[in-house]
Amino acid sequence: MLGLHAAPGISKTNLWACMGLGFLGTAVITFLPAGQPYILSEVLGLSSDELGRTTGTLQIAAEVALILSLLWYGALADRIGRRPIAVAGLVLCAVGAALYPFAGNTVVLIALRVVFALGIAALHVTMSAITADYVRDPARGKAYGWLGLFSGVGAMIAVLVLVRLPNMLEKGGMDPTAAARAGFLVVAALVLLGALALRFTLSPSWGVDETPRTPLPQLIAEGVRLARDPGVALSYAASFVARADLALVASFLSLWIVDYAKAVRGMSATEALAKSGAIVGIAYTVIVVGAPLFGWLGDRMRRENVVILAQAVAAAAYLSTLLVSDPLGPGMMLVAAFIGLGEIGVITTAGPLLAQQVPARYRGSSFGVQLLCGAVGIFIVSGVGGWLYDLWRPAAPFALSGACGVLVVLFGLAVRRRVTPHEEAERQVR
Repeated sequence: MLGLHAAPGISKTNLWACMGLGFLGTAVITFLPAGQPYILSEVLGLSSDELGRTTGTLQIAAEVALILSLLWYGALADRIGRRPIAVAGLVLCAVGAALYPFAGNTVVLIALRVVFALGIAALHVTMSAITADYVRDPARGKAYGWLGLFSGVGAMIAVLVLVRLPNMLEKGGMDPTAAARAGFLVVAALVLLGALALRFTLSPSWGVDETPRTPLPQLIAEGVRLARDPGVALSYAASFVARADLALVASFLSLWIVDYAKAVRGMSATEALAKSGAIVGIAYTVIVVGAPLFGWLGDRMRRENVVILAQAVAAAAYLSTLLVSDPLGPGMMLVAAFIGLGEIGVITTAGPLLAQQVPARYRGSSFGVQLLCGAVGIFIVSGVGGWLYDLWRPAAPFALSGACGVLVVLFGLAVRRRVTPHEEAERQVR
């Protein structure tokens, strides 16, 4: 299927379900942060001076939930299998999205964002682990490339179609609050239908630990100990920045555009949100095109080298936001394109690198730790970036992420000659 060499016991239906999980999971993960400015301004009525700090606070709450749950999700995925964790993640995201516009204050909104974040954690762990499980090592780069493409399409639909549902409903005669609630409920219903379909199409057995009595803390500890391997450490470091990049595009890029469109151009909230969706959509369009490219490179170059290359592109793109004065102008469109390319490059290449460095029985745990590093990155960049957004300039969160990316590139250059694939990956190559 799609030129992939499936692992024994995996059918074409299972492979298509894996790509469907990437599509649906990324769509809902992208939808809520991108639609959040509408909730903050139109439903809760927050002023422009409060938007940056509130967005940062919501992101921090979400990352705390991720940090506290990712390791356990990874170990559970090794213990009971990937499928139940993936389905549970979609259900949690659907519940969070359905109730989000019904929040009467920021405290309730934070609680719902935590519920949504618990779903995100489950989806991130299982999307990565399932892709590694279903495909043999020589084709894993291509597999992650296809997953990135399907994920990018899901993100595009989220920002170009789903985020615009409140605007379309408002134009149809609804007031802003009712339009937001109806739009978010529609998205939640679609996610629940997708979860039901994946319950019957994902493989029921893959990812179950051969020794189910292994204590979860022991599985978690092994995922942490694997960081002594230089390749695993590079993958963890790249995830620290890559996941922060993803959060910045979904939250702060949308906020920057919406805030500027309303304050400087005099647009309404719904017009500003639609404009934001169009520009953010450029980044996700490039993601769709760039994912197969980096997937192809990941199977033809040493994987540590392609991770370093992708991280360098991402760092340059994020630092270039300091040159943008008009987020609605052509300069921002070019920057958004390179942001999308760098972002998908790191995400697409860090997964295959980690998969080739660890034994299959600890794959879920290692991906849990990798994503924990990403959650910590989001926590730091979003928390500090949210304050800098208000106190300095809207490009501040992106510049901070770009600086972190430069450090990862330097670390990768220092350890790349000491990266040796695990013997399981070597056997699959032979």
